Amino acid sequence: MNKMRFFLFLLLVCCTVHVNGQILRLTCVDKRTGDLVSNVAITMTPFLGGDSIVYQKSVNGIADYPLDKIDLGKTLNFEFRHAIYQTAQLEFYFKERKDTIHLEVLLIPMRIQTSKEVIVKSVGVPDTVFGSKRLSVGDFELQANGDIILLAYPKQLQKGSELLLYDGSVTKSSVLLNDQAIELKRDFRGNAHVICKEHVYGVYSDGDQIELGQIPKDYYFKYIEPIVDTNTSKIFFSDFSKIYPAFDYYVYDKLDSSYKSIVNIKDDLMMELYRAEYKWMDVRTKLWAKNKEMETGIDAEIYIGANYFTQTIYYKEVYAPMFHRNDSIFIFNYPKDVLLIYNIEGKRLDSIPIYHHYQAKETGWRRNVLQDRVTGSIYATYEKDGSCYLGLLNIKTGEITEKVKLTFRYVDKIRVHNNYVYYIYRPFESIQKKFLYKEKLPYQFKGVDKNYGTKISIDTGK
Repeated sequence: MNKMRFFLFLLLVCCTVHVNGQILRLTCVDKRTGDLVSNVAITMTPFLGGDSIVYQKSVNGIADYPLDKIDLGKTLNFEFRHAIYQTAQLEFYFKERKDTIHLEVLLIPMRIQTSKEVIVKSVGVPDTVFGSKRLSVGDFELQANGDIILLAYPKQLQKGSELLLYDGSVTKSSVLLNDQAIELKRDFRGNAHVICKEHVYGVYSDGDQIELGQIPKDYYFKYIEPIVDTNTSKIFFSDFSKIYPAFDYYVYDKLDSSYKSIVNIKDDLMMELYRAEYKWMDVRTKLWAKNKEMETGIDAEIYIGANYFTQTIYYKEVYAPMFHRNDSIFIFNYPKDVLLIYNIEGKRLDSIPIYHHYQAKETGWRRNVLQDRVTGSIYATYEKDGSCYLGLLNIKTGEITEKVKLTFRYVDKIRVHNNYVYYIYRPFESIQKKFLYKEKLPYQFKGVDKNYGTKISIDTGK
């Protein structure tokens, strides 16, 4: 039923008529994969020999041109340009009036994109970091002093899980969890937290002992999780929500308590679908949403989208990670195909086009970009036929020139630390528990001044 509603919605979107007249809808498609191609630069000259030029970019593969002011019998000339696709030309003879005219443009990838990728292997064989006959590793966090915090379990993660402090050879300390554990998360200070079904626990260690401190769940998700990183005087945070396809990154100055928005991130197509869900709701649900709108001032469409569209298979969270290295901030704005570089004051220094996430069906690109907090290097992850690849990102060009293939297939919980890649793995159809492994990456980096979090206090007004 949801599938039928989705396709009916697409039909409605494609047949939408502009208030001021008919439109020409151009859909830019990758010829090889059938994927929509975003941010295609399109220029149009209204007729042969004309000097009037209309320019715009495709939004998630779609661009609309109003035709109400163009006379019948004219020839429209289009040119399509994109950094990784061949330039395409299109002529359209405007001979009749329709509500919406649809044209599909097939774009051919450049040869450089179809050439064989450079794949390198990691140095040596995987080393077993932690293995046990009794416990499986469910999650882990690497500490600045070299210790590893392990979330382990004998049978099921949410039943009888344990927290271990491990130095690479000896388990220094362990604590049993009385709550249903879900995962480990690292906060902006470098401290680990155990996210459980009922509570959140901060993990503290004095070098030999591990202790847990309960944190109110609403406090953690309101004041700790939104913070991405810090330096001596600045806090970088976001208002990201899993149930809304847009958010902002902010910088907060602890010296004068001022803050400002750095950039707004929005997935335009997802937002259009998100808000349009309101049209398909029954009257009772619409009345509920309208009542909530009157109470809070938030659009009824947002209430419907958050409660219904986010539960469908068509919704995808907006993905645009931020990384802090030295005195620069890097934001990978994937919805707009651009890497944004800022200084610590939040002033934009540069913007670099990125396309390594294109053709995901062929490359296996995953929405999981990682940073080595010791070397500062950034990696994009790929998975193809079960094999995992790490692509080293060149922040000056936004390109990935080579990929490192990991030895084992179907690995889990990948982290990169001090030029080693760590992951959890269990051989297929094996009785072995899940072990923690590491592999050395075939690179040599000079360490950067990248801290593990500035110890700060946040005044919540309480």
